[in-house]
Amino acid sequence: MILRATRLSAGVVVLRETEQGWRYLLLRAFNHWDFPKGMVEPGEEPLAAAVREVHEETLIDDLDFAWGDGYVETGPYSRGKVARYFVARTGTCEISLPVNPDLGRAEHSEYRWVDYGEAMRLVSPRVRPVLRWATQRANMSMPASEATRSSPAPVVAAAEKA
Repeated sequence: MILRATRLSAGVVVLRETEQGWRYLLLRAFNHWDFPKGMVEPGEEPLAAAVREVHEETLIDDLDFAWGDGYVETGPYSRGKVARYFVARTGTCEISLPVNPDLGRAEHSEYRWVDYGEAMRLVSPRVRPVLRWATQRANMSMPASEATRSSPAPVVAAAEKA
C-alpha cells in the first residue's frame, strides 16, 4: 500500500447574524457547495491560511473568532487532501467573488447566505459533520433530529488550544 502525503487546506465556517437568525456563507465551485477554504502554503499557520483564503475568495476582512480558534478536520479526500475548518462571524453582508489572477476567473461562481437546513441540503456528506460541529461550537440551535446525531467517521480531529 502506497501512502500519500497529506495536503492540508484551511477554511472558515463564516456566520452572520440576521433578524431571521444565523446564516452560513456557502460558496459554489462547479456543482459543489462548501465554506471558503484553500491550501495552506509552506511555513503558513493554518488559521492564517484560513483567514487569507476567506479574504481572497470573498473580500471579507472582519472575521471575529468569537468562539476561539478550535478546529475540526475532514478525513482525507481528493488525493489525500484534508480540510481544517475554523468558525468565525462577520458583519459583512455583500460578498465579492474576485478574479483569481492565476485562474483568470473567480474561484467560485455563486455565494449564498443560508440557514442551517439549507446548508445541510447544499453541502456534500463530507462537509455535513463540519456544519454540525460549527453549529454546536457557536451554541446555536439545530433541528432536534440533527442535535442528537453523532458525527460520522469523516471528522478525524477536533482541537482546542489550551
